[in-house]
Amino acid sequence: MAALPRLVCASSVVLVVWAGFCSAVCVEVPSETEAVQGKHMKLLCISCMKREEVTASTVVEWFYRPEGGKDEPIYEYRKTNHEFPSRFSGRLQWNGSKDMQDVSITVLNVTLNDSGIYTCNITREFEFEIHRPLFTSSRLIHLTVVEKAGEDFTSVISEIMMYILLVFLTLWLLIEMVYCYRKVSKAEEAAQENATDYLAIPSENKENCAVPVEE
Repeated sequence: MAALPRLVCASSVVLVVWAGFCSAVCVEVPSETEAVQGKHMKLLCISCMKREEVTASTVVEWFYRPEGGKDEPIYEYRKTNHEFPSRFSGRLQWNGSKDMQDVSITVLNVTLNDSGIYTCNITREFEFEIHRPLFTSSRLIHLTVVEKAGEDFTSVISEIMMYILLVFLTLWLLIEMVYCYRKVSKAEEAAQENATDYLAIPSENKENCAVPVEE
C-alpha cells in the first residue's frame, strides 16, 4: 500500500512532462521591416503547424520583387537548400528550424538595392492514411534598407524618463538634506538656550531645581 502514493506522484510527473511536450510553443511573429546597410538581416517567416499536422513534407519558396518590378525566385527549400542566381547570390543563408515551422532566411551584407518586397510561400503535403491534402500559405515582407540605424523612439523615451528621475531624486535628496540640517540646527539652538538659561539661574536656586528622590 505504501507504494501507491509514489505511483500516483510518478504518474503526475509523467503527465506534466507529456503535456509540456505536446504543447510546444509556436508563435507567428511578423518579420522586421527595416535593415541597415552592411548588416545581416533575418527575413522571418514562421508558419505554425497543429500537433496532428506534424507529419508533412514542406516546400519553401522565397521571391524578391523590387519596386516597380516582378517577383523573381531567390531561394528554395525542397528537402535540400537551393539558391537561385540573382543579386543575392552568395548572400543568402538558411535559418529555418528542424520542424519546418520556422522557414526564415538571412540576407548577408545588406545593400541599399535590397529594398523591396519579399514573399515566403510555404506548401505542405500532409501524410494522412486516406489522403494527402496540400495546404499553402504566404508571408509578405516590405523591407526598407537604410544607411544608418535610426534611434529607437522607445529608447529615447526611456532615456528622457531616466534623466527626469535622476533630477527628481537629486532635488529630493537636497530638500531632505536642507530639512535635516535645519532640524539639527534648531535642536542645537534649543540645547544652547537651555544651557544658557540654566547657567543664568543663581546657585541657590539650582539646588532647589534638583529632582527629589522618592524613598
